[in-house]
Amino acid sequence: GAFQKKGHSARILSPEEAERLAKDQVLVSEFKQLKLEKEAQKNWDLFYKRNSTNFFKDRHWTTREFHELKACREFADQKLTILEAGCGVGNCLFPLLEEDPNIFAYACDFSPRAVEYVKKNALYSTERCKVFQCDLTKDDLLENIPSDSVDVVTLIFVLSAIHPDKMHLVLKNIYKVLKPGKCVLFRDYGLYDHAMLRFKSGSKLGENFYVRQDGTRSYFFTEEFLSQLFKAEGYEQVVNEYVQRETVNRKEDLRVPRVFLQSKFQKP
Repeated sequence: GAFQKKGHSARILSPEEAERLAKDQVLVSEFKQLKLEKEAQKNWDLFYKRNSTNFFKDRHWTTREFHELKACREFADQKLTILEAGCGVGNCLFPLLEEDPNIFAYACDFSPRAVEYVKKNALYSTERCKVFQCDLTKDDLLENIPSDSVDVVTLIFVLSAIHPDKMHLVLKNIYKVLKPGKCVLFRDYGLYDHAMLRFKSGSKLGENFYVRQDGTRSYFFTEEFLSQLFKAEGYEQVVNEYVQRETVNRKEDLRVPRVFLQSKFQKP
């Protein structure tokens, strides 16, 4: 079972959790940090090599959580053009294309291997989607997508894998292809999510920024940080809130606190 609440207040830590986080102040060396940045693409490629298409579950919850995918239409069968920035192996892309025949999707990922998996999927059709490899922090999206042509951009568990100093470059890049008046739909890890509390000491790269054992990195967002990030690139905030879930495993009597940030930012 699980319960979910949305709101603007961050999760409150237990005294034990607070103490553990307060103790964990030693940062990974600058040399190793530079190496991780340099090898980021290689590490994600290895992640997909190890896990193939089996790691993430298909995300059939996207239209439920983001009813804007339907609401942004002016009439029922209107064709929508979407961009899935950071599509992985298509866990979000293919459920959407199956559910909604009037979507054309651009999809890109940092990992060439992930892009190959998308192209090999039985549901992949060049009439319905165009997938390409792209480093969103430096490869210009305009090389693959016309400017001001996209109705919705989904940015789902993507920005957290990028160095905080480079996140603004992703938002700047996306801004160019989004139609005026249209939105970026965002969902990612929030501050004090269970995953953040599980890092062993020696994994910390910076404030709310950690490295996993496989070399992939994860940032945990506060509402304020995300808001400033988008507004600095010219977006207007529509919704920006924490989603707190407590997942309960009754068999093992475990309660796992999950915290996400779910948001919607509009290009004026």
